[in-house]
Amino acid sequence: MARPIVGIIGNSYLLNDQYPTHAGGTMNSDAVANVSGCLPLLIPADPRYVSVEELLDTCDGFLLTGGRPNVHPAEYGEAETEAHGEFDRARDAITLPLVRSCVERGQPFLGICRGFQEVNVAMGGTLYPEIRDLPGRMNHRMPPDGTLEEKFALRHCVRFDDGGEFHRLFGASEVMTNTLHGQGIKSAGARIVIEGHAPDGTPEAIRVADAVGFTLAVQWHPEWDAANDPVSRPLFEAFGAAVKDWAGRKTDPVLRSVI
Repeated sequence: MARPIVGIIGNSYLLNDQYPTHAGGTMNSDAVANVSGCLPLLIPADPRYVSVEELLDTCDGFLLTGGRPNVHPAEYGEAETEAHGEFDRARDAITLPLVRSCVERGQPFLGICRGFQEVNVAMGGTLYPEIRDLPGRMNHRMPPDGTLEEKFALRHCVRFDDGGEFHRLFGASEVMTNTLHGQGIKSAGARIVIEGHAPDGTPEAIRVADAVGFTLAVQWHPEWDAANDPVSRPLFEAFGAAVKDWAGRKTDPVLRSVI
């Protein structure tokens, strides 16, 4: 039986600083294939090659990955500054309308790091360009040195609202996570519910209120060691279950008429 397809949003990348590519971390594919139980499909997130409509028809769910480029501040009504870092305008053009379409259709997605920020911006929210510059905030960025294990090591806790989606999913009000991001939520978009915070108040876990489908997003990187991590595994398993449910509805002639 064919596995349902998860479109993994790729990033524009220069190989050896000169050869243009679309890239996606292997750990994303590993988590989708081996924990969610779905077929990973790397998406060249660029409107020159794909359309939102084609992606919605082809894929059953979407993994909005992390990436070095940030959402351009013009997408939330602010001017570009040096603090905003690098951008990927082609990805912006695909992911922001894709998120809104998925919310409307009930099609599942899981947002990670930049993907978390995309979900907020897509719903009308804004971002801080650099969390560590804010009074009382910790440095959430990736450690500059060390092995991958050290960069993705658990560094702070995330506390969840009692009785919320994340609290129920993890069966805990607090978990330990890694942290590898510079930007973060400034104002929450319409229908964005912030259910998890770092100790310094930085939003870490969100969902879209009253959405029919799976719309969870996290600021940390659960794709790291997803098969073995007690926080990452249930998140990717729940995402996989939602994708399989959507795929099943697509093949049901009665349910398909309402998709």
